[in-house]
Amino acid sequence: MQSDGWGKLAGLVLVVGAALAPMGPASAASKPDVIIGYENNGADPYMVSMGEKMFEKHIDANVQYKMFSSGPAAMSALASNSLNFMCGLGVPPLVTAIAQGLPMTIVYNQERYTQAAGIVVKPDSGIKDVAGLAGHKIAIVAGSQASFELATFLAEAKVPYGAVTQINMAPPQMRTSWVTGNIDAAIVWDPVFSALREAGGKVIKTDADLPRTASSYNVCIANAKWAQAHPDLVRGFVAALDAGYQATIKDPEKSLQVMAEQTGVTVPMARTQLAGYEIFSGKDQTSQNVMGSGKSVESSATYQTLVNTAKVLQQIGRIQSPVSDFHANVAPQYAEFLSH
Repeated sequence: MQSDGWGKLAGLVLVVGAALAPMGPASAASKPDVIIGYENNGADPYMVSMGEKMFEKHIDANVQYKMFSSGPAAMSALASNSLNFMCGLGVPPLVTAIAQGLPMTIVYNQERYTQAAGIVVKPDSGIKDVAGLAGHKIAIVAGSQASFELATFLAEAKVPYGAVTQINMAPPQMRTSWVTGNIDAAIVWDPVFSALREAGGKVIKTDADLPRTASSYNVCIANAKWAQAHPDLVRGFVAALDAGYQATIKDPEKSLQVMAEQTGVTVPMARTQLAGYEIFSGKDQTSQNVMGSGKSVESSATYQTLVNTAKVLQQIGRIQSPVSDFHANVAPQYAEFLSH
């Protein structure tokens, strides 16, 4: 799930290092270094891309990997110009970065969270619905996708945003706090979301309750200027993600085994986690349900989610200045070759 705007951050973070280094000949010595950073968001087609070395196959670069604990943590690396691509990132951290002037653009929308993220409460907490969260403690990755989700759910239930005590912690810490009784609820994504449910937690909201135009997505982003200067690397990056999707559709059982190995869970758990996403192919990127194409980009689900997320983040004080123009931040053109 995403983070500092949303940790759905979450998810995977693909990073191409050697930020603005010029492209050289195709020899190994002169290839740019491509660092693929990621979060453990549970079973996901990008894990197939990584486990089956599809990034190495499609990107003409020296590929490496780096793991991040959350979207906000990855954003700090991006802000220092040590990262170029980030995948598995939630929309809120991206909107926050854009509001701060970072030239980030979405090059691939991986998936929409449906049943793989939401609010889970302890069975003995007395909390039966979102309205019941008032006066209780909820664990959250502050600034992640969860911040947007919580604000949206509380507003729907007419609960003041400040009526719930938010405790900022990384997803792995939530498991410990759940056992020790330091929290009554958590708003989080897989694999921790599923783990808390298995521990007896009761789900009162999932991301499936959010509309497409104000939803929770895992997106892959790039430095817009770097992407414009290196379109072939970006297209290779996109092709590798699509290859992971295609493999998942073609041979789901084999793909689930790869996902399970990459994330350290059982195959049944990987199956449950994957079922919590609506995953998108490379061809889907130019559809209205994802990023659109040409003049239709502005009315696409991805673009409108950026707009609606910015409104909420400003209302709760996560960003200070209003942001409404995201034309430079949604780039379906790098996936257009997959639509032919």
